[in-house]
Amino acid sequence: MADLFRLAGPVGCALVTPFLLNGEVDYDSAARLATHLVDNGVDHLVLSGTTGEAPTTHQPEKSQLIRVVREAVGERAYITAGAGSNDTRHAMRMAAAAEEAGADALLVVTPYYSRPSQEGIYAHIKAVGEMVDLPVYLYDIPGRTGVALADDTIWRLAEIDNVVALKDATGNIERGAKRLRDTGLAWYSGDDGLNYAWLTHGAVGIISVVAQVAPQLIGNQVRATLEGRYEEALDQAMGLTNLVNAIMGGGQGAIMAKHALQLQGIISHSTARLPLVQASANEQKQLAAVLEEYGLL
Repeated sequence: MADLFRLAGPVGCALVTPFLLNGEVDYDSAARLATHLVDNGVDHLVLSGTTGEAPTTHQPEKSQLIRVVREAVGERAYITAGAGSNDTRHAMRMAAAAEEAGADALLVVTPYYSRPSQEGIYAHIKAVGEMVDLPVYLYDIPGRTGVALADDTIWRLAEIDNVVALKDATGNIERGAKRLRDTGLAWYSGDDGLNYAWLTHGAVGIISVVAQVAPQLIGNQVRATLEGRYEEALDQAMGLTNLVNAIMGGGQGAIMAKHALQLQGIISHSTARLPLVQASANEQKQLAAVLEEYGLL
């Protein structure tokens, strides 16, 4: 089980969940987006995570999204599905449904809002992982959940057979590098602005928001880094700064990515579900200018 993470490949993308104007899931756009990304070098598709507006999508939508994306890309990409909740039983049900729908792995975030103890976090993730025979990716993003994984908790979780990887969105590269060496887990950058730094400190890949807007640019940078072409990769990473800031700078990556994908004609609408709302007209104009700068329109 511990080797299964290698199936994912280094270039991962956290996909938006497209919606129609009436708020229903736009499965045609989801299939089109997934196909576009895989055709342009993305190895790993992450569904129903933070960027996928997981708190406001439900069953049977989540399972249908996995099925639609799997049908669109076949076995050309690894599919990880979010099973994140602050209700452990709910997360367990999501995990089982994701496995039944055809996901290759789970992404399990620390329980948000409730702010459980480290023992509670351990028990939650262990219970979710025991529901399936799939690899489990831990997701550490304390800026959104309000609670972080402690060293001891990660080490304990790493001893569970199907816990194989961690998506790190803490911004603490020094600590992450030590953790990945100590635990043997596969580490993934969860912050587009730090992809180069994570990859040069031992991460095996990325799970990117910006990659769905610029899959080739992000993929080229990742592969250059992993192949040891560090000067070239650093130049590429620094060159992506304006694009990363345009998508992620305001903390609304899901919204800005949707606007970008609509401008590119990949998804039909930039609709989001409350409490997320559209970017302002001025923000959309600025985004369009950046996409033009990078030749992405």
